[in-house]
Amino acid sequence: MSAEEKGGAARKATGAKSASAYFRDPARRPAAAFAAGLVCLLLALHHAGMPRLAPSYLAAWTCLLALPAGALPVVIMIERADAWRPQPETALLETLRGLLVLMPVAAILALPIPVAAFLLYPAPEGAGPDGPFALFGAAPLLAARLALYFALWTGLALLFARRGGEPWAKAGRIDDGRAVLGLGLHTVVGTLAADDLVMSVGTDPGLRFHASAFGLLVLAAWSSLALAAAILVAPPDAGPARRRHDRLTPLAVLLLVWAGLHVVQFLMLGAAADPGAAAWYRLRAGVSGRALALSAAVVVGLAALLTLRPGENRTRLVAALAVAVHLAELFWFVTPAFRGHFRIGLTDLLALAGMIGLALGVAPAVRRLIPGLAVTPVWPGRERARGRPGAAAGDRQRKSVVPPPEAS
Repeated sequence: MSAEEKGGAARKATGAKSASAYFRDPARRPAAAFAAGLVCLLLALHHAGMPRLAPSYLAAWTCLLALPAGALPVVIMIERADAWRPQPETALLETLRGLLVLMPVAAILALPIPVAAFLLYPAPEGAGPDGPFALFGAAPLLAARLALYFALWTGLALLFARRGGEPWAKAGRIDDGRAVLGLGLHTVVGTLAADDLVMSVGTDPGLRFHASAFGLLVLAAWSSLALAAAILVAPPDAGPARRRHDRLTPLAVLLLVWAGLHVVQFLMLGAAADPGAAAWYRLRAGVSGRALALSAAVVVGLAALLTLRPGENRTRLVAALAVAVHLAELFWFVTPAFRGHFRIGLTDLLALAGMIGLALGVAPAVRRLIPGLAVTPVWPGRERARGRPGAAAGDRQRKSVVPPPEAS
């Protein structure tokens, strides 16, 4: 071994012993992320205490749940939209399928919610009409409903996370019957979960209302957030420009549907005719709430306007703004019921950072336990888009099917 090689080996050994090199090791990144997330939650607990941390944790958890639950209907619709025209897997669809692995991760991280049910959901105080229904907030029944929701959602995720990376003509596309069944079941489960976990929060039963429109609104927000996050993560496709730049249109459509549901619900339920809904909106109509509503309107208008001149950078800009608005909205749904107003504080940020760290730490183990959610398809141009020729799994030893150019 030469002197240079010996020096390099010594430097490598020294670096491996340092803390930074230890945590930069890809094999240890999940453990490092999990530890960082746990530290963030402990800091939030020390800073605010359990009564204030519980709503922030629930809101941060709904942000995590929005990714797989929102990606599921988008995956179904993308497949059915192009079912008549067999197409190869795209980077965006691959990324959306990758979000489905977070469904069992969200189920695992939902375990503290039934434990904190006495802080998040009001206990029955009388024998009135709301008395028997308030028992649904009890920890055992809440845990049972969560288990049922995630059993159905995980089954749907396994059904629509297609294995392999073959062309669509050979990959066993989902037929119309299963697609309709999947969308219908997801809509019912999502509506019940939204009303059960989000709308029922708060210590004052008079400051909340129950409506099926709220469930549809939450489902639209989840799908918009999942698609926007996938657009930010997915590399550009190497196909024609029409397929590369067509990501903004579905995002703009989802944003418009989401904004329309917000307006309809406010006009129908937020008036004085429904005292519960009016009180619910007044609780969230402070300065920060109005600023969030104005920001959402700007993002929706910008998305609709930029569909006239789509582009990769413009699409990513709209997606980043949409992610920020939706994350704030999911906290807007939950935290004002406990604070009397809406404001993103340090506890919320620590809870969100902790949730991200825990999810990154748990996801690799879930991929190993449920391989049906972890198979990565191979889409055309993947190597070129990622800048690593031949790096796709199974393609390292594959010979090129493109003939070399003929010598002139």
